Amino acid sequence: MTFFDSARQYGLHDLLFSLEQQTEADERINNILATARNCLGMDIGFIAEFAGSRRFFRYLDTHMHDAALRVGDWLPMDEGYCQRIIDGELPELIPDTAVLPAAQEVAATHAFPIGSHLSVPIRLGDGRLYGTFCCFSTRADPTLNQRDLQILRSFAQFAAFELDRSMEKRIHYWDAETRILDALEQDGLTMVYQPIVGLGDGNVLGFEALARFPFSPSRPPNVWFAEAFEVERGVDLELKAIHLGLEGTRWLPEGAYLALNASPATLLDPRFAELAKGQSPQQIVVEVTEHAGIHDYDRLGAALAPLRALGMRLAVDDAGAGYASLRHILNLKPDIIKLDAELCRDIDDDPARRALIASLVAFARDTGSTLIAEGVETAETLETLKKLGIDAAQGFHLGRPMAGIEIGKWRPSLAQDTQSLLTAPAG
Repeated sequence: MTFFDSARQYGLHDLLFSLEQQTEADERINNILATARNCLGMDIGFIAEFAGSRRFFRYLDTHMHDAALRVGDWLPMDEGYCQRIIDGELPELIPDTAVLPAAQEVAATHAFPIGSHLSVPIRLGDGRLYGTFCCFSTRADPTLNQRDLQILRSFAQFAAFELDRSMEKRIHYWDAETRILDALEQDGLTMVYQPIVGLGDGNVLGFEALARFPFSPSRPPNVWFAEAFEVERGVDLELKAIHLGLEGTRWLPEGAYLALNASPATLLDPRFAELAKGQSPQQIVVEVTEHAGIHDYDRLGAALAPLRALGMRLAVDDAGAGYASLRHILNLKPDIIKLDAELCRDIDDDPARRALIASLVAFARDTGSTLIAEGVETAETLETLKKLGIDAAQGFHLGRPMAGIEIGKWRPSLAQDTQSLLTAPAG
């Protein structure tokens, strides 16, 4: 299951509002408004949203170059026609404002001026009043009639449908953003560390820092990070996890490294370089996930070059999960290649998986990369990987994630097994 497959499993892509989706919705609503205005032959059409004591002009269409209204402008609710029409003080259909004393009392009638006016309420699916759908002209139009008003109501219903969908996505977006901001601002986010064990001597090579989110709703870490990127807070969340994860360096055994996960966007952020400056580069391995798209390998390589020159190592995570990992490996020339857990699962019973991993072992040997298998959960899987020549592995069978303070005390059982084999008498 890929990074974004997990997100879809939890419904994030169906619920989260995106800028692209909103742009498409705005285009449809603008088209509805323009069609209505042209059909009625009016000078200006707009959709106003009611918000407290204000009405905001969210959508506007006109053929006039000097129209006083602009999208985003707002006026008090007690100014203009909208509230008066909702309250029944003005009719929805006004062919000629000059013959209606109540319209003449409204300052906007003379400011624009308004000669004829049509306006109907926009109600969302749950019955809430969103605002009004309005069209007006600077001149009177005695031909306007109830049929025109009904046409406007129909267009208002089309607009309400689009607004309803857009509002729902906005609400889900705001909910998601609130969850991520809470995770960023609260102290609940913690890091645990899973050991990476060498299969030759059984000694620990390093620990991978993994984020844990004790927040509601309860979801896997990759879903939290996926949602953070959806609301444009992904880099902030990754940087917080990296900052917390770096605390694990104080407990590292001599010669061991700390592996940190980061997307290309985070690695290109100047704040990452600042975090890395305070560390011993030889102790740090940065894992770039297979699922994160890289649009400019040269730029990413240039950003990482100074740190790699000082000894920081680069790993490509989840290799074998898709075509992107092969591109990452060829373009980034990583020091470490980490095999996707799904690729390693049931390898002892799957000749195709064994053949693919054997080819990656040969590739790693020829390019000088270290090959690490992830998701090792059984002794059978471990034994098969050792026979294939895998350099190192991590997974529940070797060691579960632990608190940072436990790192220095942890000893791999594989090292003890290996030592006993080396010292056992022959025969």
